[in-house]
Parts: sequence; structure tokens; C-alpha cells
Amino acid sequence: MTAPHARYAPLLDLGGRTALVTGAAGGIGRACALRLAAAGARVRAVDRDAVGLEALAEQAQGLGGGVEPQVLDLMDLDAAELAAVGADVLVNNAGLQLVRPIEDFPPDVFHTVLTVMLEAPFRLIRGALPHMYGQGWGRIVNVSSVHGLRASAYKSAYVAAKHGLEGLSKTTALEGALHGVTSNCVNPGYVRTPLVEQQIAGQARAHGIPEEQVVATVMLQGSAVKRLIEPEEIAEAVAYLCAPQASFVTGTSLVLDGGWTAH
Repeated sequence: MTAPHARYAPLLDLGGRTALVTGAAGGIGRACALRLAAAGARVRAVDRDAVGLEALAEQAQGLGGGVEPQVLDLMDLDAAELAAVGADVLVNNAGLQLVRPIEDFPPDVFHTVLTVMLEAPFRLIRGALPHMYGQGWGRIVNVSSVHGLRASAYKSAYVAAKHGLEGLSKTTALEGALHGVTSNCVNPGYVRTPLVEQQIAGQARAHGIPEEQVVATVMLQGSAVKRLIEPEEIAEAVAYLCAPQASFVTGTSLVLDGGWTAH
């Protein structure tokens, strides 16, 4: 007989499932890959950083289904779509950032950001959906940002990409609902990752202030919780959205912004 409280247990069992995580060599992607592997998934870890992927695979040894490194540049959209074929869980996480006023923003960088952070997720979703539809189950989690809900100066490409990702995620949710597929965004504030560390210098230049002032006066100005969020916290939110308890959660954004959007 099932224990009386078993149905309340917050368990995530992805044994036998295949998960694909982009941008998996570091930061949020690395944390998500490890968390899903610990839940039993066989994780396809996608990144262009071969060294980082190898380190991830070593760290994941002994965890559930383990991690399979796959070196891939998401600018190769055909390869991205092919990589997602057969995935049960898709975590669109890969991203890049440049802080620059619009009039000085290089058009080629704008194109790259939109390709990696919006068009590639579309192609990955496109590649994953036939298998998900066929089995009547799938989980798509798009790592968006508070910048998917709010804009900031000097981040035109990043903000445009994240706003577009929010719309793509909602459309996927509407189309996937009848097939047992959910699609959601997670929206963190500033996360303790190498990408954020790189932004500090860029923000200092853009605002004309010392780097030591950037975190307090720029990055966390709108946050009620005055700290950076950790990648592992984002990974737990991703895991929740893959759990049976979240089967009715779709087409929405799970915000982890320390109160930023409460203003």
C-alpha cells in the first residue's frame, strides 16, 4: 500500500528520460545539467566550450543517467535542431551579453545574440516536439530573465531576445498542451555566473562609475533581496517544472528576481 503522504513527496524521477541542456559548460546550464542527471536523466550537455563540457562530465560521474558532452555552436541552426531530436526535456539556457548604447551597438553582435538566444531555441523546440508529441509527454524550460519582463538601458539585444523567448515559450505551451507538453520560462535576476562577472566591467563603462559600485547601485538597485542568486537555485526551479507536481504549470514565467518586479 502507498504511504499516506507519498503523493505529497516532492520527488523528481527522470529515470529513462533524455534531457538536453544548452550552455551547459558553466553557470546556470552546468547546474541544470547536474540537477537533471541527479534525477536520473541522461543529459545531453551542449556547449561550444569543449573543456568546460569535459569538466562537467567528470563532475557528473555516478549521477543518475550521467552527462554526454556535445560540442556545438548554436549559430549552426540546422545542427541545433538535429541535436534536440529525441529529447524528453529541453532546457534552453545558452546566452551571451553585450552592454552598449543602441547607437554604438554592433549590428553583427545584435544578430548573433538574437540567433543564439531566440532563433536557436525555436529550432531546438522544433527538433524536440515530434518525439514529445509522439509519447504524450515533454518538458520545455526556457531560461529567460527578469529582462524578459523588464527592460534595462544598454542591453537592447539581450532584452529583445528574452522578450521574444517569453512569447515563443507561451506559443509552445498553447500548441503543446493537448500533447502533454509544458513550456515555461524561469526568470532570474542577476545570477552568480561568469556572464554577470563580465557585465560588471561593461556596466561600469556604460554608467561611468567604478566597478565596485555596479552590483549595489546598478545590478541590485531594483532588487529587494540584496544578493546575487546562485545557479543551483535556478536549477531547482527548472527541476520543479519537470516534476509531476508541475504538470498544470504551462505558458507562464517563474520569477526568481528577489522582488525586482514587485515594484
